[in-house]
Parts: sequence; C-alpha cells; structure tokens
Amino acid sequence: MTVKMIFVIGAPRSGTTMLERMLAAHSQIQGGPEPHLITPLAHLGVWAKVDKAPYDHILAAQAQQLFVAQLPRGEADYWEACRAYCDVLYGRYLQAKGDKPYCLDKTPAYALVLPFLARIYPDAAFIVLTRHPLAIFSSFANSFFDGDYREAHTYNPIIERYVPAMAAFLRETEPPKLHVRYEDLVRNPETWFEKICLHIGVPYEPQAIEYGKAGEDAARLKQGLGDPIGVNSHSAPTTKSIKKWVAEVASDSAKLSLAKQIIAAVHPDDLALLGYPVETLWKPLEEADGTVRAPKPPSLTRYRLERKMIMHLRGLSQRNRPFRKVLEKMRLACDVLLREK
Repeated sequence: MTVKMIFVIGAPRSGTTMLERMLAAHSQIQGGPEPHLITPLAHLGVWAKVDKAPYDHILAAQAQQLFVAQLPRGEADYWEACRAYCDVLYGRYLQAKGDKPYCLDKTPAYALVLPFLARIYPDAAFIVLTRHPLAIFSSFANSFFDGDYREAHTYNPIIERYVPAMAAFLRETEPPKLHVRYEDLVRNPETWFEKICLHIGVPYEPQAIEYGKAGEDAARLKQGLGDPIGVNSHSAPTTKSIKKWVAEVASDSAKLSLAKQIIAAVHPDDLALLGYPVETLWKPLEEADGTVRAPKPPSLTRYRLERKMIMHLRGLSQRNRPFRKVLEKMRLACDVLLREK
C-alpha cells in the first residue's frame, strides 16, 4: 500500500501544530499527534547513526552498510524497505481513523533529517513553515524552560540547528515544496490555506481554517505531542503571538544579548531564504524601542506548574550533591521494582 503523505516541516514552536489542526479539519486529510517515525529510522546506521546506544552502534552501522551493499539493488532496496515500513504504519493509521486519502505528519524533528525523508518520500507533499527565529526561541524558552533563555539555549540551540537544515532543504529543487511564513499565514489564512490545498492537490475547504469548530476529531487531536499551550487557546489562526518576543527581549538586556548571539551564529543567507533577512529581522524591536513594557507573567496552568517544578528540581539536582544521590537511589529502586525478571 502506497500512502499519500503530507509533511509539515518546521522548527518547534513555529506554528506547525496550528497548521496541522487546519489541515486535519479538511475532509480528505487525516492528522494527529506527532508520531516521530522518521527520526529513529534515519539513525539506524545506513544513513546516519546515533552517538550513544545500548548496543555497539558503530559496529552495527558498519555491518548494516556491508549487508545493504550485498542486496540486489544496493541502497535502493534499503530505501524501499524504509518506505515500506512507514507505509504500513501510516496506512494502518489511516485505516483505523476512517480511510481518508491523505496522511499528515508534522513532527518538527524531521527538519533535521530532511535528506533522508526526501529519499523515502520523494512524492510527498512538503509544506515548509517558517517563523521569525526570535519568536520561535522565545516561545520555546517560555513553553519548556519557564522563560529561562540561557537554560533553553544550553539544552537545545534550536535556531542554530533548524535554520541551516531548513534553508538547505529550500535550496533544493527536488522534492517540490511550498514555503509558508507563519506571519503571512495568520494574517491572511484564507489566501495561504488555499495555496496549501492547491499544493497538496485537495479541494479548498475554507471552513477548515476554523479548526476549533471541527467537533470530536479536533478534541482527539489535542492528545499527544505538540503545542502544549497556545493552539488549544484558539479556534482559528490569530496574530496575537507575532510580536510577543519583542516585549520580552526589549525589557531584558540579558535576553537581548543572547538573542543577538543566536542570530549572529546563523548565516545571513539562511535567514534571508527563510524569509527573515538580517536587514529587517530586528525591525519589530526597533519600532517598539521605548514603547514596550515587560510582559505580564503567564497564568499558572497545570502544565506551567509542572514545568516550574521540573526546572526547579533539575537545577537542585545539579547543584546539590546529596539530593542527587537520593534521586539516584530512587531511580535504582524503581528500576529494581519495575524489572520484569
């Protein structure tokens, strides 16, 4: 079974969940939580390997490459096998959900393995969603690190990782792809959603733009990985988040300094290709100079409270050796208790 695939490519916190909700509200497109099928498959050893694994990953990679070289069509057989693996899983997912003709996957991590993804799904519909890099980073830090820019960047320098990877993909003529800027999509959702439907090859259904009115299916889509905060607060695209980063960076010199370091580490050509040339990238901040106030702390939801506790306990475990030893003993006890044999 060959599955008609749609891949939304974008960095974490770039609006991919919002676009997925819009597309999933279409009568011919089946969306859902991020399955993360492709990333582990890309690192089995033939295309790339992991840096650490509970087995000898270097030896495994060498052995797989030697094995693949002996197949009748060499790597072509390997790519076909990877495609078959994904087609079975995506295909069964479509069957379980009602057999819509198109399957949508918007896992952000795929942006880091795009050459691999393009090899196994050259016929898929690719939609590349970009967003102002500082809006992405600000949202990332606030969503997962309680607003701690330094901690967020240390854990995952997402701008330096995702911008070059996505720019390299956009430079390639194959496979065909549609580049959409988040800011354009939320300002003119009708125009851009029609372009997206045309690119995929499905009829334009304007009612899908108001994804929050899609009924039970929309409620099920809230499960799984994806945007834990923003998208569930709205039923359609909104411009409210476009300049949130400006007030935050303008009111905190340390955050502004780190923001400048992040942008300086990315090649200007890559930023321009994604739609954010250095010449205009700082314009929102310059226009707001002296007119913005520090943003109010976000309301304390259950998710934010959990993140605060995790951040606090993680920091405590790194600074307090006795506390870390207690955690290690607890982990050992849990491993023993949960061990099946």
